[in-house]
Amino acid sequence: MITPSVALLHTWRQLRKTEGGQVTAFVVGITTAAALFAGLVLDGGLALAAKVQALGQAQEAARAGAQQIDLAAYRTDGSLRLSPDQASSAARNFLSAAGRSGTVTVAGNVVHVTVTISQPTQLLGLIGIDSITVTASGQAQPQRGISSVQTEDL
Repeated sequence: MITPSVALLHTWRQLRKTEGGQVTAFVVGITTAAALFAGLVLDGGLALAAKVQALGQAQEAARAGAQQIDLAAYRTDGSLRLSPDQASSAARNFLSAAGRSGTVTVAGNVVHVTVTISQPTQLLGLIGIDSITVTASGQAQPQRGISSVQTEDL
């Protein structure tokens, strides 16, 4: 007669023979998927932070350019318009001081700035994605004084 413990041991040996590394493949698959998910979360967060930084720098550069008004025209007839060369130069100087490169265009009274940042990846580099490129744009135009008071309901 076979005792229950001997039968259990015999069944366990049979299961070990038939499984043949299937658990290992499952663990490798789950570990790889978890690492890729962690890479997406970490590197996606870094890319989002780089996008916010690029947006802020583009807007600040555009504001720096929008401060370059044509003083001769303003003093002559009170017209508020940009000095295009000075506006473009001021925006480029701001980007240079921030350590960024970008494009600056002046159209009429509006300064447009586009900043591109290449954010290196931390975990996605393991699968061949070495960097994520983000682009942001900002624009500004000169304003004369305070035109209205905005209040916020609390």
